[in-house]
Amino acid sequence: MSVKILSEDRREPKVVRPPANARPHLWFRDMDAELLRLRMGEDMPLAAYVNKHAEAKMRNHALSARGRKTEVMGLLLGEVRRWRDMDYVLVRDVATTDLDASSVSVKFNSAGFEKLFESLDLAGFDYVVVGWYHSHPGYGCFLSETDIKTHSGIFVSPHHIAIVIDPQFFEIAAFRMKSGKPERTDFGVYWDEYDDPYGGLVRVKANPQSPHGNINF
Repeated sequence: MSVKILSEDRREPKVVRPPANARPHLWFRDMDAELLRLRMGEDMPLAAYVNKHAEAKMRNHALSARGRKTEVMGLLLGEVRRWRDMDYVLVRDVATTDLDASSVSVKFNSAGFEKLFESLDLAGFDYVVVGWYHSHPGYGCFLSETDIKTHSGIFVSPHHIAIVIDPQFFEIAAFRMKSGKPERTDFGVYWDEYDDPYGGLVRVKANPQSPHGNINF
């Protein structure tokens, strides 16, 4: 893993109001979506905000392996920010490479690290690795014992998140570690102002049965 995962954590978070246009992901469980809507009524940050382009890359990566029922994974690139004395992460992009994967496990291919580091170096902003994503094709969103070891061994800061995607059942969830145990946490999908010509209105509802899973926020 890049040393930037650890070294960049020492930065003092910028004090910035979270994105006002965040929305629940359309693959959230009903309970998660409702809790998120309640949280959005408060002037307190969610744990994470994922840019719609980064969200599409993760989701489409998981969907691309749906037919094979194999896992995928990648890194979350972004920033750590602060609002009302609470830290939150802004996921602006993702990075991945060639994988060694099965239906129950995934890791970066050892020959693919050079490609991964090249994609990190080409990121168009000064990023921090704020966590990782991976898929569980057909068996739900949770952190397995192996996932917990991976997260606890590499993603050691309190703000680090793990996003898990089930492309078979169209479900997504985020987790953080608390006292050595995974805890489901909240995140919203946002877009930059220039991305949305309709002033933040939801334009097209997703059809989760679509083979491409397209979601327009």
